Amino acid sequence: MSRDARWKTLLELLVERGRLDVDEAAGELAVSAATIRRDFDRLAEQQMLVRTRGGAVVHGVSYELPLRYKTARHASEKQRIAKAVADLVAPGEAVGLTGGTTTTEVARALAVRGDLASGSPSLTVVTNALNIAGELAVRPQFKIVLTGGVARAQSYELVGPLADGVLGQITLDMAVLGVVAFDAAHGAAAHDEAEAAVNRLLCERAERVVVAADSSKLGRRAFARICAAEAVDALVTDSAADPEAVRRFEEAGLRVTVV
Repeated sequence: MSRDARWKTLLELLVERGRLDVDEAAGELAVSAATIRRDFDRLAEQQMLVRTRGGAVVHGVSYELPLRYKTARHASEKQRIAKAVADLVAPGEAVGLTGGTTTTEVARALAVRGDLASGSPSLTVVTNALNIAGELAVRPQFKIVLTGGVARAQSYELVGPLADGVLGQITLDMAVLGVVAFDAAHGAAAHDEAEAAVNRLLCERAERVVVAADSSKLGRRAFARICAAEAVDALVTDSAADPEAVRRFEEAGLRVTVV
């Protein structure tokens, strides 16, 4: 396993568990304890974790893993979700995409749809995610509208009043919302309040809202609320979703698609 792959895996394990011991991490990654100690030291120098005696912990409860360090965990689930979400989009529509790994896969699924390969444009995509705009800008069949704002290094999303100004002047057929947490009682949420505010406005400008979230995001809560579950029209998730969580979303009025 390369150093980059180790670092990505270590950071994701830390986000999930909050704490990792050297021996525990060495066993999971099948490398020596000395290698893990060096990795922890280098990541601590980059302020990606806090070194402890015998291990490491995340910085705090609001810790957010930067997008560039996220691995392809749940990759197949996200790709299935993305295709199902992309299939909900009709040619000629205006679609909003928030940032995130799953919404990035939605953008890629839209890019390979044969019926969207021609037209002028065949689709209008509005996004505050720099990476998504960069991937789709080379597709001449898509009209790409990128909001203004200040870029967040963690998610590549533009936030702030400049983004608000653009979104306040448009309307969308559909908004695709990427989340770090989605709960039937507490709604959709993000780690950062500025990011949540822009995502909320994107949803408010849309005729229909779809949450694209793998099963690990369901039933969880996060710091900054985006919107209530009742403000969402549909949820697309994977087959590992807890049936009880799915039932609660359906009772809240959402159409749930499990792929």
